[in-house]
Amino acid sequence: MPADYQPDPRRCVVIPTYNTGPRLEQTVREVMAVWQPVIVVDDGSTDGSTDAVVRLAQTEPGLHALAQPRNTGKGAAVLAAFHYAVDRGLTHAVVFDADGQHDPGDIAKFMQASAEHPLALVMGEPQFGDDAPTSHIIGHGMADFLTKIETLRRGMGDSLFGLRLYPMLALIQALRRIRGGRRFDFDTQAVVRMSWLGVPTMNLPAIVHYPKDRVRHFGYLRDNLLLLRVHFWLLLRGIFVWPRLIFHRASKAPPFDAAKYRG
Repeated sequence: MPADYQPDPRRCVVIPTYNTGPRLEQTVREVMAVWQPVIVVDDGSTDGSTDAVVRLAQTEPGLHALAQPRNTGKGAAVLAAFHYAVDRGLTHAVVFDADGQHDPGDIAKFMQASAEHPLALVMGEPQFGDDAPTSHIIGHGMADFLTKIETLRRGMGDSLFGLRLYPMLALIQALRRIRGGRRFDFDTQAVVRMSWLGVPTMNLPAIVHYPKDRVRHFGYLRDNLLLLRVHFWLLLRGIFVWPRLIFHRASKAPPFDAAKYRG
């Protein structure tokens, strides 16, 4: 953690999880070693992976364990954790994958960037290594191309990478009036609709790991079809949103109440 940065107790880490196996406890302990509070939200797991986390939360005041009654998707789990956090006076959250893909060492860097730019959505820019699947890199590139069109932002970062720091109230407002964004489409819907609100974005490089015991729940056909459908509707909706975006960006007057999201 940078020597000149004092941790803000209003900023937390949220870890959504679903049937992550033994990797979950390891990830939680690694995150807690660099940042607290940590909120783990179990999205209806059936493998018992959260039992150890629940026990740990009974002895660690900086750890909060939540449980969804059934599997409702990553976005729904994150929103549940955000509502829980906001009710307790927290303002910003890093969303951190439970499967070991992200590096806990990046958390403090994201927190410091947010402290300097409290209105911003801080997006991770994945630094893919030689172990990254080619299909994974191509998929991210195609999604990023569409997201840049939908948001009219040439500098928009990776729209699928899950490591991000959110001003929580802005995210809640961006998704509260839509039915989507609750499952695998969460990351895409969040960045596009927050951009439409006028929330600024910034990109930070982030390490990507592909551990051998990583558990993935990505359905190649199901989730790719979901993303295609989401991008189709975002592009269609964008036709009506773009004039407003152009006007507000030209006038430098964001179309949302920035004071509500200041940390």
